[in-house]
Amino acid sequence: MLDFAVYVTGLGMGLSLILAIGAQNAFVLRQGLRNEHVFLVCLTCATSDALLITLGVTSFGQIVGLLPWLDPVMRGAGAVFLIWYGALSLRSAITSTAALATAGGTPAPLSQAMLTCLALTWLNPHVYLDTVVLLGTISTQFPGQEASFALGATSGSFLFFFSLGYGGGWLRPLFARPSSWRILEGIIALVMWSIAARLVIGD
Repeated sequence: MLDFAVYVTGLGMGLSLILAIGAQNAFVLRQGLRNEHVFLVCLTCATSDALLITLGVTSFGQIVGLLPWLDPVMRGAGAVFLIWYGALSLRSAITSTAALATAGGTPAPLSQAMLTCLALTWLNPHVYLDTVVLLGTISTQFPGQEASFALGATSGSFLFFFSLGYGGGWLRPLFARPSSWRILEGIIALVMWSIAARLVIGD
């Protein structure tokens, strides 16, 4: 039976971990701003996340059962990574002058867009840390309700990617300004550090 509280926790964690504007998310946003192959790009990213989240939630708990020392080790390693990642985001918030370039250029064919999307998703080592390791680790805090957590985290991925892709038109004026990216990076830093604190002290 679905545990709604655990589902919401999974939803929040899933959203928090993918909020960081990396190469994949910037690509999805750019496709949305250009209105190019938006549905398939969003579906590919969200489905990929769903597969990796399921792998992490279903397999990580079994591994921890065989190696009980692995859970605290992975929590510590995940917390260190998130603190480091948050520091990078904070530095970007303070120093970045970049803006998202979307105008101009010839529309890319579907095959090229999909290959780029798949490469940015499956060749990015951070996606495995976020979905398989971090979400898999957090799911062990909810014994018997891992499915509710996984469903929440998966819902977060679908909600995020489709909102990012189809909301691109609304966001174009906003993200043409470097100050918007700096504010977002600052928020990302706080989110990453809050998740790191939960991994360290939350049982």
